[in-house]
Amino acid sequence: MTIYLDAVWLLNFFLDLMLLMLTQALAKDSTQKVRIIFGAFIASLLVPLSIFYPNSFFTSVIGKLIYSIIIILCAFQFRSIYRMIKLLLLFYFTTFAIGGGLIGIHFLLQNPVGLSANGILTFNSGYGDPISWLFIVIGFPLVWIFTKGRMDKHAVEKIRYDQLCPITIQIGNTSKSTTGYIDSGNQLVDPFTKKPVIICDEHFLKQWFSSVEWEMLKVAHDELDFEKLPKDWENRINIIPFQGVEGNRSFMMAIKPDNIVIFYNDQKIVTHKILIGIQFADLTKDQSYHCLLHPQIVKMATANSA
Repeated sequence: MTIYLDAVWLLNFFLDLMLLMLTQALAKDSTQKVRIIFGAFIASLLVPLSIFYPNSFFTSVIGKLIYSIIIILCAFQFRSIYRMIKLLLLFYFTTFAIGGGLIGIHFLLQNPVGLSANGILTFNSGYGDPISWLFIVIGFPLVWIFTKGRMDKHAVEKIRYDQLCPITIQIGNTSKSTTGYIDSGNQLVDPFTKKPVIICDEHFLKQWFSSVEWEMLKVAHDELDFEKLPKDWENRINIIPFQGVEGNRSFMMAIKPDNIVIFYNDQKIVTHKILIGIQFADLTKDQSYHCLLHPQIVKMATANSA
């Protein structure tokens, strides 16, 4: 059998490089790309080592584990044992994820049922069917992109989930509950009363208004004609000037609530010293929350627990 060592070595180098790059991305590490390339080169040396020295110590389970540690030390700067173990586990996770993904796609594309030479129906599990290089070259980057995309999305969703908290708002005799999102970018404060402003969307706020009142409110906002405000709401509506991201100055209508209850980190925050800015649209497409909370709420929770 002829083995094209240079081709196998080059293929293995690129595979190791992508695995180390994915490990770096998941760990959010700032190591320079030169070290990652060097680590991939060290990892690829296992190919000629396994071919020329098949009984070498590094081909055993313990040897491979030690060699993996060497790869991590070469690819990433050593700062602590904890960080090195974390990177090592991530490296193994990406290796198993990518490898498992390739085997799964290969099994999915293959037909496991076939006819033998004597006409008997047989079942092939797929593990004995060699995976072609072309499949690896095409499939590996696709599985890599999919894995990284899913992990990045999971991280974003986890951050979002950690910043969600239940909120109940009372206006008049009506109380409604929803989910709020603590938005660090929301620094809106009423310049006159110095009250922080939370922002609730149309889907949630319409529960306090009739359809006619809501349309009047929208017209007053769009035309900046505050004489068109619903009569029953004139004493509850404040006009808050603010500056948008692009530097444009505008106005936001805000409602004075009677009471707001927020549950944050097993703490119950009760206050009425907050204004509710009106968003004439939905805040999210998936309806996961309907209120952008002010980060000052965290300070309130800290003060209550102190």
